[in-house]
Amino acid sequence: MSAPLLQTHGLKSWYGDFQALYGIDFEVREGEMVAIIGANGAGKSTFLKTLTGLLKAPAEAVRFEGRAIGGLPPGEIARSGIAMVPEGRRLFPSLTVEENLLMGANTRRHGPWSLERVFSLFPILKERRHHGGTELSGGQQQMVAIGRALMSNPRLLLCDELSLGLAPIVIREIYAALPRICAEGLTAVIVEQDVGMAQQASQRLYCFQEGRVSLSAASDAVTRDQISQAYFGL
Repeated sequence: MSAPLLQTHGLKSWYGDFQALYGIDFEVREGEMVAIIGANGAGKSTFLKTLTGLLKAPAEAVRFEGRAIGGLPPGEIARSGIAMVPEGRRLFPSLTVEENLLMGANTRRHGPWSLERVFSLFPILKERRHHGGTELSGGQQQMVAIGRALMSNPRLLLCDELSLGLAPIVIREIYAALPRICAEGLTAVIVEQDVGMAQQASQRLYCFQEGRVSLSAASDAVTRDQISQAYFGL
């Protein structure tokens, strides 16, 4: 079996004096789609922020492509091939759709993703390329956020709460695009509040509870009772 593309070992993280993660062991292998579930405050978003350098971590606690990257600046981590679709989209309100997408290309990494490739994935964005990013619907803004991350041509895509606040039909459209994205050689980690969607979309899943891993299993093998126990600690 090949080595993990990304791996954490005993990962801890703090907000000031408040400890948010307590020794997270996690791995994702090339080509996988791995889901992270858990209640609000379980540490899911904190985990992604720590992976991307927004929160500090010991160097050896996070390894990507065999290299220790814990605590590196966010820009260096992005240039190494990790991109995040943040919770809430966080588009630049003063920029157009096209300009928002081009911001993702600042890493200058080579790869298959370009403006036209993103427009092929999400045709509505080509139609609205000259509109302000915040003039779009929530679903269209999410597409821009995904496209912006893809424009950096990452090896690993981190998605934080893709379905948050979106209509079910839009959620299905976005999740239908993920296999096409991964077919381009990408690996993905998705934080998802919809447990059913997380199971359906991923090969493996982790459940976080109070900053710890409470469950790690194959997505198609774990039962709802096991998930409930891990989710709520019952």
